[in-house]
Amino acid sequence: MDRRSQILTIAGHLFSQRGYHATSMRELARHLNLQGGSLYAHIQSKEELLLEVVRQAAERFQKVLEELPSGDPVTRMKALVKGHLRVIAEELPRATVFFHEWKHLSPPLLEEAKALRRRYEEGVQAVVEEGVRAGVFRVENVRLATLFVLSALNWTYQWYRPDGPLSLEALAEAYAELVLKALGVAASPEGERREEGGEDGEA
Repeated sequence: MDRRSQILTIAGHLFSQRGYHATSMRELARHLNLQGGSLYAHIQSKEELLLEVVRQAAERFQKVLEELPSGDPVTRMKALVKGHLRVIAEELPRATVFFHEWKHLSPPLLEEAKALRRRYEEGVQAVVEEGVRAGVFRVENVRLATLFVLSALNWTYQWYRPDGPLSLEALAEAYAELVLKALGVAASPEGERREEGGEDGEA
């Protein structure tokens, strides 16, 4: 990992744990074993770091959309849910900054961050719209349904921990079922059998 990548990684961790404003450049330099002045040989400002961390997270989320399988809307939505949660799990510090700390940017950097977030939201909405057009998703307001899906997925950054009671795979499967039900898709036969049999019903 080159020095700039190290700086971005440490910045992401500090911004997510302490908050952007509470993280000083001196503290960042100390974590990197650098003199304060040496840090500016690699970056221009703390705000530049914040935007770059937001960009990195946005790229990972955008890649989820780009790699969605072709096929029916249910399959695509399941892949979206699982991919989104995988990014949060694998990029928790950057995802936290993407969801929370981005708003501390000042214009015009703030506008870029908003555009990155909007681009992803529009991609998710397109998947919801596909399902509605196909008659598979039964929702009256596509925009509201999109915001609901994103809110449910995004909030996991607040409580997800790798050593929690649910594995990432189990969590993603459960979330996919919940999201599909919210979109008006009937439960899968396997899911119905699990509920009737009472197996694996506890989180």
